Amino acid sequence: MRRFIVRVALAFIAVSVIWVLALKWINPPTTILQLYTGVEHKGDWLDYEELSAEMRLAVVASEDQRFFKHWGFDTDAISRAIEYNRTHERTIGASTISQQTAKNVFLWPSRTWLRKGLEVWFTALIEVFWSKERILEVYLNVIEMGPQTYGADGAAQHFFKTSGKQLTRRQAALIAGALPSPRKSNPGKPTAYLTKRGQQIEKQMRLLGGTSFLEKD
Repeated sequence: MRRFIVRVALAFIAVSVIWVLALKWINPPTTILQLYTGVEHKGDWLDYEELSAEMRLAVVASEDQRFFKHWGFDTDAISRAIEYNRTHERTIGASTISQQTAKNVFLWPSRTWLRKGLEVWFTALIEVFWSKERILEVYLNVIEMGPQTYGADGAAQHFFKTSGKQLTRRQAALIAGALPSPRKSNPGKPTAYLTKRGQQIEKQMRLLGGTSFLEKD
């Protein structure tokens, strides 16, 4: 039995490493989440440099400002979330862009400990084998940005009748602002709350130094 478990574990490690390595160069045609929820709006795959720099900056400013510095997990954010959740009924998370990418590309929608453990494993793998630019590129092409709306280009076309290459700062901030609850938000017709959140994200984008922040080491 022990030998069988070891073989299964080694097989899983080998398959997952090969899978992650393959997606370093191959764009995933779909994700488990997309298959699970269905897709109505999905644009073209845009390479890192093709994606609007404002869109790239907006998600970093709103979701993970230490993205280019950490190794997949933001320990400071995790500590803050744990402390906050101890004293508040409404909890907050501390997932990085890397974790969200791993979850969306490789895993299924679930809150189980198994899924969380696999998320940690795949996050570590993409941090080892992919560049930060590749992680951000995949993230912006696969995540849900509205009801059955996936990727920056799909969101740009659906909400603003434009391309993911041409999103303005305001449009990018509104899309990024919707990410915590994409199925309940419409960046094209923002509520007062989403408008305010978009303005806060724009302020963070300016404080980071604008799109030149993306060029820092």
